[in-house]
Amino acid sequence: MKKRYKVLIVLFVILAIIGSGFAYLINKSQREFDIMMAQEIEPLDLLGVSDGVYRGEYFAFPIGVIVNVTIENHLITKIELVKHTNGQGEPAEIITDDVVAMQSLDIDLISGASYSSKVILLAIDDAFKN
Repeated sequence: MKKRYKVLIVLFVILAIIGSGFAYLINKSQREFDIMMAQEIEPLDLLGVSDGVYRGEYFAFPIGVIVNVTIENHLITKIELVKHTNGQGEPAEIITDDVVAMQSLDIDLISGASYSSKVILLAIDDAFKN
């Protein structure tokens, strides 16, 4: 067999392995997103929450969120996004304003940024579970 054909075969095998790896990662990410989107968020009961700053986090590859939630007089007064790694989910960041305004996590996800919106809500929910 000519050397050129051996090189082409090796390149083909390498590309097939890389392609399989990408397919695996995409499939794994989609499964994680499906599980995340199906998660129910319980209604907030802020009456039992003392004043202070609560940290929450949630990660669903490739999206990760860390939040600080400020509670004063049993009301959410501020939500700070400490970290928000995302693809194109920056528009989802306005969902924190909706949570403060509604004092609830039962709000509509931001259209076009559903995954990031849900991760932010789950991070806020996590702040009250720690």
